[in-house]
Amino acid sequence: MNIKGKLTEIFETVQITETFKKREFIIEDSKNPEYPEFIKVELIQDKVDLLDNLSVGDQINVLINIKGRKWEDKEGNIRYFNSIQGWKIETDNESINQEVQENKDNSISEDDLPF
Repeated sequence: MNIKGKLTEIFETVQITETFKKREFIIEDSKNPEYPEFIKVELIQDKVDLLDNLSVGDQINVLINIKGRKWEDKEGNIRYFNSIQGWKIETDNESINQEVQENKDNSISEDDLPF
């Protein structure tokens, strides 16, 4: 799955435990400009560095996994939580470069001409 949109906010990396860290960011999905959606995505462990070369305002495509958890509180109440975890971030430039490269690979070279 993926979410495509504008990077609107980047939060600092948080060290949750000695061995676990995460970083969150907000992406504006404006498929419907009248009602844009602001979606919080988290990056964990070695993926927190994916945001280092990005800036607020960048157009990005985030490849995600949706995670769900069940939790029981002290009173025995069951709660459910969902999280959206990013595992790869592409900028529009990367997507365009990839499309151009694919088109080059599919084009006919002079060696392929029948004459």
